[in-house]
Amino acid sequence: MGEAGGVKPPAVAPASPEAQRAALVMVVANSFAQPLMLSSVTVALPSIANDLALNAVTLSWIPLAFLLSSASTVLSFGRLADMFGRKRIFVLGALGSMLSSLLLTLAPNGPMLIGLRVLQGISAAMLYATQAAIVTSVYPPERRGQALGMIASGVYFGLTAGPLLGGWLVEHFGWRYAFVVHLPLTAAVLLFALPRVSGDWAAPERGSFDWRGALTYAGGIVALIGGATALHGAPGAALLAVGVGLIAWFVREQRRRTHPLFEVNLFYTNRVFALSSLAALLMYTTTFSVPVLASLHLQYLKGLSATAAGLVMFAQPLMVALMSPLVGRLSDRVEPRVLATAGVLVTGLGLLALATLGAGDGLGRVAASLGLTGLGFSLFAVTNVSAIMGAIGRGQQGAASSAVAAMRVLGQVCSMGLVAMAFSFTMGDAAIQPETYPALARALGISFGFAAALCVPCALCSLARGELRPAA
Repeated sequence: MGEAGGVKPPAVAPASPEAQRAALVMVVANSFAQPLMLSSVTVALPSIANDLALNAVTLSWIPLAFLLSSASTVLSFGRLADMFGRKRIFVLGALGSMLSSLLLTLAPNGPMLIGLRVLQGISAAMLYATQAAIVTSVYPPERRGQALGMIASGVYFGLTAGPLLGGWLVEHFGWRYAFVVHLPLTAAVLLFALPRVSGDWAAPERGSFDWRGALTYAGGIVALIGGATALHGAPGAALLAVGVGLIAWFVREQRRRTHPLFEVNLFYTNRVFALSSLAALLMYTTTFSVPVLASLHLQYLKGLSATAAGLVMFAQPLMVALMSPLVGRLSDRVEPRVLATAGVLVTGLGLLALATLGAGDGLGRVAASLGLTGLGFSLFAVTNVSAIMGAIGRGQQGAASSAVAAMRVLGQVCSMGLVAMAFSFTMGDAAIQPETYPALARALGISFGFAAALCVPCALCSLARGELRPAA
């Protein structure tokens, strides 16, 4: 297959086993630290709302601001990583994450908190744009799936520990500690793992950076999500239309550029890449909001403490953390669309169970439903990433990695955008109080039900991608 976008394949010697291990330790440690913080913040949301007197819609913007800023900038950092070195952008992201997290502990009100979450999200985008690219740069194709499986396992061990550790910190020390729970590990990565990682993995041809495209894309994403969350009014519909127009213009212009921010041509010339990426977008849209919704259900409707809610929520990420290494090995041998499609269907069953939760249903059903979504996601995620990275040429690894990150973060933004929209329609500006619990329950049911429905087109995309064995 020809190289799209005029990027020449880099002529690099295979990385030594020592270099592979050092790079993997650096990436996996960080892939644990970031989700640890994110899931800790998820458990802290009710405490934040109570302390800062935030309504449901404003509360939903605490995770959404982080995701929106990440989605708006991840493509730009993927391109900058190819130009100036993936390790360099990774390090800047780790430093930025530490600084913004420390500042978040000092936030005096909701608007300041949301603003600092934007800075934290931009820092995270640097990490998201480089993690898969670094691993793909140093590992041969026959071991790529296993390495990506270890990254996914790190992510979900972080998500597993976050609700427990975060819930304990929130309950005993306050919600501000949830934002800095990851700092010791992030500092250890910079001090001990980073010096042992040789190479920077920049593209041999630097090219130019498309500033106009970067601003257009960021504006389009902000307009799309901002419009969706305010869709009940005319300004929201107008903003949504502006977002669609900006993204359409961005896609058209990217096809013409020699050094694009986003390898749009891959979507036109590579069927496996295009459908796998679309499946990833839909899957993250269906699943990302599940921990946030579960936390609200358990702490408000069930009256659990942050620690107790974390114990119930433990079921979902624990299942993914345990299954991801096994699925990573299977993805090197088994047809990707079989594993991935099975994962989508299992996830849909779990979401249906959550959407039909009643007031009398016990915690066992909640935990079982969360575990089912975790099992399904573990079958899908690693397999799908391995299929994407196995479907592109070596010179396109940076572009494909940023595309993978873009699909993931865009899906996460869409997931929380749908939640914000459901809250806006059902609760408006009302605070979450006992008298508004019925409206909260309706918003949660709508969000879970819509996520389950999205599993249908996701499964169709996964099936239609065709056959591909990454190890071949």
